[in-house]
Amino acid sequence: MSLEMARIISPQLVRLPDGLSEYSFAGFYLFRERYNYQVSFYNDLLILSGERDGKRFFITPCCSIGMDVVDDLFKTHDYWKLVSPAFLETHRSEIDRAGYRITEDRDNYDYLYNRSDLATLSGKRFHKKRNHVNAFENTYPDRSVAALDLSTRDDALEVLEHWASNEEHPENTDYKAAKEALYLIDQFAMSGIVVYVEKRPIAWTLAELVSDGSMAAVHFEKARVEYRGAYQWVNFAFAQALPETVSLINREQDLGEEGMRQAKMTYRPCGFVEKYRIDRPEH
Repeated sequence: MSLEMARIISPQLVRLPDGLSEYSFAGFYLFRERYNYQVSFYNDLLILSGERDGKRFFITPCCSIGMDVVDDLFKTHDYWKLVSPAFLETHRSEIDRAGYRITEDRDNYDYLYNRSDLATLSGKRFHKKRNHVNAFENTYPDRSVAALDLSTRDDALEVLEHWASNEEHPENTDYKAAKEALYLIDQFAMSGIVVYVEKRPIAWTLAELVSDGSMAAVHFEKARVEYRGAYQWVNFAFAQALPETVSLINREQDLGEEGMRQAKMTYRPCGFVEKYRIDRPEH
């Protein structure tokens, strides 16, 4: 996978209706080394192959796929990953007939939120979140927000490095991908904000519009935790900064981590982007 592939792959991915957070060129490219991604085409069908924990998987994000191609792919891969609900809706009977096993991939479900909810935090449901935001605003009246672009990239990098210095194993986090995203910010169709307190950068968010521009998928969000409420406020400020045409915010998956799952649930998701895994038939 190379940067040069963006012009071929990106237009297909951004139009997909399901809004899977992984289905973007940046999402695949920035994690290409972690999963050893390789790209191939069968006629006009985009196929990605990857590896994780000693097993090979394939992803077919863009188009319909014939079961003859699936059968061929399973000869060299262990499972089929990131299968969308829309695809299953029209192809489940074929998959069932072929004997393949479909399972929910709950740990990778994306969390969806109404942009208006996160931008206002109104009502009893968001009382605690609003308190965090109010406390941050009261504690740090000298705050400001700037667009995350080439001119503010170094400020975001400063926050990222500080965040990584507090991680026991930053190599096991999204640190490397986040750093590369900032260095290549002009190469991807991503946007975000940087939050400052007394002109010091303390938080940032970087996201990408998916589902034909109706959804913003938040790929990275970092903050200096010594600024209490920084994470809640950057979330709040980013929702406010998004255009009205964006109705949903996708804050990605919890990866099966209980603490992360609880944190994402406290923001009252309005739904999930479901994802499925398909394995070979059991013999």
